[in-house]
Amino acid sequence: MTDDGTPSPPPLLSARDLHVAFPGRRGGPPLRAVDGVHLDIRPGEIVALVGESGCGKTTLARALLGLVRPTRGQVVFAGRPLEYGSRALKTYRRRAQLVLQDPSGSLNPRHTVYEAVAEGLRIHRHGGDEREAVARALSRAGLRPPERFFLRHPHELSGGQRQRVVIAGALALDPELLVADEPVASLDASARGEILALLLRLRTELGLAALVVTHDLGLAWNIADRVAVMYLGRVVETGPVEDVLTAPRHPYTQALLSVLPEAPGAPVVLTGEPPDPTHIPSGCRFQARCPVLAGGEAARAGVADRCRTEEPAVLEGGGRAQVACHWAGARVAP
Repeated sequence: MTDDGTPSPPPLLSARDLHVAFPGRRGGPPLRAVDGVHLDIRPGEIVALVGESGCGKTTLARALLGLVRPTRGQVVFAGRPLEYGSRALKTYRRRAQLVLQDPSGSLNPRHTVYEAVAEGLRIHRHGGDEREAVARALSRAGLRPPERFFLRHPHELSGGQRQRVVIAGALALDPELLVADEPVASLDASARGEILALLLRLRTELGLAALVVTHDLGLAWNIADRVAVMYLGRVVETGPVEDVLTAPRHPYTQALLSVLPEAPGAPVVLTGEPPDPTHIPSGCRFQARCPVLAGGEAARAGVADRCRTEEPAVLEGGGRAQVACHWAGARVAP
């Protein structure tokens, strides 16, 4: 349900109990990069997927685009399960486009801007006027007048302009969904703000949905409708961005928020590193680093044993606020 009580639109893209595992080294246990994820993205909605490096965010994003095949579970787009034949994937990738972190690495230095934007049109055999489609995409990405950029090469552009060219290449195919993996991580502060404003404008003007993968909760606050916080292959907290970021319930989300410059109180410094995804611990996967468990708060709430032995349930993919934490559940229990 939406805030005014009307039914929510059906998801454009859904992950259903998604698992992605890679073979372990020398025949060892598999690496469980994505370990049971439900996630929905609705038409025109921006969802931020947040977590530390190595938590599985990029693998999940690639699986949602069909670039990595799930070990178990299902990706559903526009009500239909994703098929992995070459023709089906080619059709899907017209509708769901990837925007990568590093525009310099995404663009061939020998190609002009025109060639970079036209590449997808040529791969998918766009039937219309190619020059007009390239110009329209560049204009939508904020590079105006577009003809002024046709013959330029990447080294002649600023970092923000290069990222706009990458976005224009995605927009040329008129997609319904963008998956942006750390889209502003390599940019300076002013360019970051411009690209975020562009993504918001594209949502408003074109109805584009977006999954924005980031380690930066501040970015999520500025751009997202909903946020999903990921730890060691699983979403541990999700919900409307205002709910999650103003009143975080999971100790991991609280720690991530505490290091933002505007956060009240002292930063929460997590000890140690995330566990090896080939040996995910029993019980709560955050237990080895959890300040609530280490500080005795979980014991006082009567859930310390559950934290060590009982894995929290996998969260649903819907829009309501949810948390996978025994201690957070005990705090709101009657």
